[in-house]
Amino acid sequence: MPVWTSSDRQPPRALRVAVVIAVWAALAAACAEEPGPSIRAATPARPQVSTNGNPAPLSAPAGDGGGSQPVDVYAFDGANQFSPAVRRARQLVYVPNSDSNTVDVIDPARFTVIDHYVTGRNPQHVVPSWDLSTLYVTNDLANSLTPVDPTTGRIKGPNIPVADPYNMYFTPDGKYAIVVAEALQRLDFYDPHTWQLRMHLPVDCPGVDHVDFAADNSFLVATCEFSGKLVKVDLATPSVAGYLTVGGMPQDIKLDPRGEVLYVADMMANGLHLVDPVRFVMTGFLPTGKGTHGLYPTRDATAMYVSNRGEGSVSLVDFATRQVRRTWQLPGGGSPDMGGVSADGSVLWLTGRYNGEVYAISTRDGSLLARIRVGPGPHGACVWPQPGRYSVGHTGILR
Repeated sequence: MPVWTSSDRQPPRALRVAVVIAVWAALAAACAEEPGPSIRAATPARPQVSTNGNPAPLSAPAGDGGGSQPVDVYAFDGANQFSPAVRRARQLVYVPNSDSNTVDVIDPARFTVIDHYVTGRNPQHVVPSWDLSTLYVTNDLANSLTPVDPTTGRIKGPNIPVADPYNMYFTPDGKYAIVVAEALQRLDFYDPHTWQLRMHLPVDCPGVDHVDFAADNSFLVATCEFSGKLVKVDLATPSVAGYLTVGGMPQDIKLDPRGEVLYVADMMANGLHLVDPVRFVMTGFLPTGKGTHGLYPTRDATAMYVSNRGEGSVSLVDFATRQVRRTWQLPGGGSPDMGGVSADGSVLWLTGRYNGEVYAISTRDGSLLARIRVGPGPHGACVWPQPGRYSVGHTGILR
């Protein structure tokens, strides 16, 4: 197994993004039409994956592709549907400030920053552990994770060395932590308790970024923002199962409640690609707004909030109709990026990536409840605790 050092790293992310945006701008006309699929390997069989004692998902008759599917992927994520594992967690919002190497901690009841600490160079996301006991700050350029105790809201130990943790996820059975090593162009599988590296999985698509998992937990699909591709990974092996070209600059990715559609935010195409996760083909495109970026299901799983970072708006997409219900504009503008929904479903929390602020948005009518100043470059904020049985990562994807 190769050992990686800082010499393996590519240029800083901001420079890479600027270069890629310039290239895509030159190709904008070519990207205007919906690209056709390009699959490089067959979809593997979908074995059942254990959830380590968690309740088995609800099942429905087999659909296209075979196997049982959960009736509702988000069945355990309803309002205040907490696991006993989070009963002592403080209700806080953790904001990693990528440009100041810090985390700001917000009291959501008072809309006020109550704590601030240094983590490591270039913190990108705050990620709940699979067992919900720890929050990890992914310090991308420091090659480390900072563990945070959610019962105190404070750092609870020394930084953990891992290579290039731009983002992080957990396999649904809890066996592996998957570090998204974007600059190294691979997914790294770690033991989530000892943090020993188990395997590298190189991917043939620059800019590997965000991840979501199949309804039956047998595979994942990751976006690759610098190549306009998606990569599908069989979790039984683990190995790459195929690639799909969607074009543009794919960002966040979320499964619909029935496991039938993957929504892929495209910051360049200003909308959502719709992808059949089993057949791994594109099935449509839905415009939302300029700079489409983050995706967050509602607590009742009937719709999804979509942050349009380039125009300071949030769109609400209906899962049943696959159409935009409405779009809310932030008063005074902004750059809504990543975050999460409050446990009771009443507030959508999003960072203002280019404005050094966090937005608390009412999910009742889209009104701005608060605009909170934080450090420069706020990115993947985590609203905690969240409903659900276990975490598959990012800023709080629970099932």
